[in-house]
Amino acid sequence: MERHAPTPENPWLALRNLTPARIALGRVGTSLPTAAQLDFQYAHAQARDAVHLAFDHVGLRQQLGERGHDSLLLHSAASDRHQYLQRPDLGRRLHEDSAEHLRQHAQANPGGVDLAIVVADGLSALAVHRHTLPFLARFEEQAATDGWSRAPVVLVEQGRVAVADEVGELLGARMTVILIGERPGLSSPDSLGLYFTYAPRVGLTDAYRNCISNVRLEGLSYGMAAHRLLYLMREACRRQLSGVNLKDEAEVHSLDSESSDNKGGNFLLGEG
Repeated sequence: MERHAPTPENPWLALRNLTPARIALGRVGTSLPTAAQLDFQYAHAQARDAVHLAFDHVGLRQQLGERGHDSLLLHSAASDRHQYLQRPDLGRRLHEDSAEHLRQHAQANPGGVDLAIVVADGLSALAVHRHTLPFLARFEEQAATDGWSRAPVVLVEQGRVAVADEVGELLGARMTVILIGERPGLSSPDSLGLYFTYAPRVGLTDAYRNCISNVRLEGLSYGMAAHRLLYLMREACRRQLSGVNLKDEAEVHSLDSESSDNKGGNFLLGEG
């Protein structure tokens, strides 16, 4: 009776439990197995859908209102989704009607504010829909003792990161943070990005901003993202700058507290 050698164990299989990366997919001849190919196509479809999903600003404003937040709805200079994707520069500036609306709001509320929070659909409205409210809840919980004055939450349709600079400048805000849907990946169609700027004004480059990315349940927790953002804001106020000259050392402090004072685990990593 002919005996066949046992199939060698694939050492990569155990790693699949530790990462969403596509590893140890197997093969059939020279091709991927059908299940792996279908999973890839499904992930690709999710990413495409996230890019083209309409921004549900009506629902988001309603939920913000239920939590006691005033909001303003603005639009970038990009007239529709097609133009937004073709002309990134238009997504970085407000439509003139929206800019005028913001000027009128600032005139009716003179004196400026410490913080303007901007929410834009970016390249994944899905991320904004899923994560804006729970992140803001954790942020407000941790920022309660700082006493910063805030403008109404500004929602921007077809917005890109730099649109927050114009919003902040028109509102006379000392700081801005924009919550925006990041470019979808094949394992993360709903990743939320936070971009913080001190002394915002039109014309700033990315070097003047600090980024906190991959805010979602499978990535950076709401609590840790809020902790890192607050660290940046407090340091920015102290040093009067942001961007490449402001290093994010918040994680170092949280890890120190986890290893010494907080033996039960780092509360910042939990979603509660």
